[in-house]
Amino acid sequence: MGMIYAEIELLNASDVYQARKNLIDHDEVKRIRVNMLVDTGSYVLAINQTIQEVLQLPLITRQRVWLASNKTEEHDLVGPIEIRYQDKTTSCNAIVLPGDCEPLLGAVPMEAMEVLVDPLRQELIVNPEIRRGRYF
Repeated sequence: MGMIYAEIELLNASDVYQARKNLIDHDEVKRIRVNMLVDTGSYVLAINQTIQEVLQLPLITRQRVWLASNKTEEHDLVGPIEIRYQDKTTSCNAIVLPGDCEPLLGAVPMEAMEVLVDPLRQELIVNPEIRRGRYF
């Protein structure tokens, strides 16, 4: 299976909350659309510094993370960040990778949005069982 990318919208979740409370205008919500690598081998959402500069997410802590290279490094953990794909949405925190590193959509936010990889079509899809109403 090749690498799979999806067009994902990322928003500053604190801004979304403030807009819902009419404390800021909806057009003031910091957001960005990203063609993101869907990485089922990663657990978390990983953004890069460029995305972080747009969204201006607050620092939560520094966290040690395992990389695909089998090394551990310490990176900023920021959030909350709202993730939107088609009609699905979830909120989580994100690891910030340096510079323009490729952002990754990991398994945990994918599960929360009820999306999965269709290996035949080589794309991210909303779980068809959810569409049929077979889950609670």
